[in-house]
Amino acid sequence: MAPAVPGAMERPHFIGIGGAGMSGIAKILAQRGAKVTGSDAKESPTAEALRELGVTVHIGHAAEHLASDAGCVVVSSAIRPDNPELARAAELSVPVVHRSDALASLMTGLRSIAVAGTHGKTTTTSMLAVALTELGLDPSYAIGGDLAGPGTNARHGEGDIFVAEADESDRSFQKYDPEVAIVLNVELDHHANYASMDEIYESFETFVGKIVPGGTLVISADQPGAVELTSRVREQSSLKVVTYGASQTADVRVHKITPRGLSSEVTILLNGKFLTFTVSVPGSHYAHNAVAALAAGVALGIPAHNLASALGAYTGVKRRLQLKGEAAGVQVIDSYAHHPTEMTADLEAMRGAASESRLLVVFQPHLFSRTQELGTEMGQALALADASVVLDIYPAREDPIPGITSDLIIRAARAAGAEVTAVHEKEAVPEVIAGMAKPGDLVLTMGAGDVTDLGPAILAHLSN
Repeated sequence: MAPAVPGAMERPHFIGIGGAGMSGIAKILAQRGAKVTGSDAKESPTAEALRELGVTVHIGHAAEHLASDAGCVVVSSAIRPDNPELARAAELSVPVVHRSDALASLMTGLRSIAVAGTHGKTTTTSMLAVALTELGLDPSYAIGGDLAGPGTNARHGEGDIFVAEADESDRSFQKYDPEVAIVLNVELDHHANYASMDEIYESFETFVGKIVPGGTLVISADQPGAVELTSRVREQSSLKVVTYGASQTADVRVHKITPRGLSSEVTILLNGKFLTFTVSVPGSHYAHNAVAALAAGVALGIPAHNLASALGAYTGVKRRLQLKGEAAGVQVIDSYAHHPTEMTADLEAMRGAASESRLLVVFQPHLFSRTQELGTEMGQALALADASVVLDIYPAREDPIPGITSDLIIRAARAAGAEVTAVHEKEAVPEVIAGMAKPGDLVLTMGAGDVTDLGPAILAHLSN
């Protein structure tokens, strides 16, 4: 029997409904029968997909978009206090619900898996959603990106499992009570919300403390931050801890990863037995994500060999090393990586896939605060490419910080020996890349902003 829609969520209004997290919750509510409305800054395929589910989507933000009979207004941390629809909600005394609380209410009564940690949440959540669907378990899921297969970031399923990407950036992951939690890594990021690693560890400890009694924490045995977190929480009496990774001490040990072009063959050692399966995306970090997904499924009682076979059905997520196309012998691939660790992992994966070919990168820094703290490391990561084009910083929700520009990254990249070209107008990039690229090259568009839009334009210029 499908879970009921929470009372206040029967007529929700979403401000910024086109966002990855917001649209996913809106889709599930609409599929459960709620009358959903929302607004977004601009038209998008996501807005159209929501309309096909019966959702009313307004373009632009205006007070009149909020109906007087709305049950609640759903917001994310990106919504500013002066938003006119938020002001209208206050006038009408309509309750305001944070995105994380809305998602938590949808997970009530189901066996939930929450995926947290820097670098790989979307991929790992997606792998689980695909594998569980492939096994006929019909899970519900809410993901921070669109699956390459089903082409959606969320779905209401009739099964009793709910898989959710849990966002640590604003501490919202502390709202969930999962049966199984995955922590991929613990690392200093989200500088606007965390002042130190101690604050981050405390936040993750709170998240782990929300796992239901008798539940399981699946956590990396390789990443230093994850190892430290494990040492802090292992003594919780009601918690089972399962570690995974290449470490000899890992409960689920990654024995071997064999690259196969744009895929990998992974062999793990679990309960004294070897198990081999295919991951249809390149790079060791994605292989480790798949192992984390498998360990989480096993924690729910699903046979490992079934999960291993089902994981082969995963074909990727949009923006996670997604092949956009090929023209004039040049492949164009899109990456969401925007933190130095992610950048390095994706560049190493592409370096392996490129073999003897050249790797050209178009990088758009994301957030002034992140560039201020990690710009040097971003530049050093770009040294893994044969040549890079660096765009201006994509501000997203932030105001500029005086003195913080892409030059910080460019200087660091050049100091590390990288060949870098600064391009300030995004529209100029396709022509620049078309002039640089040769048959056999790989072009990687990289960043969490609108750099993803450049793939088709680069392919068009290459075709000409």
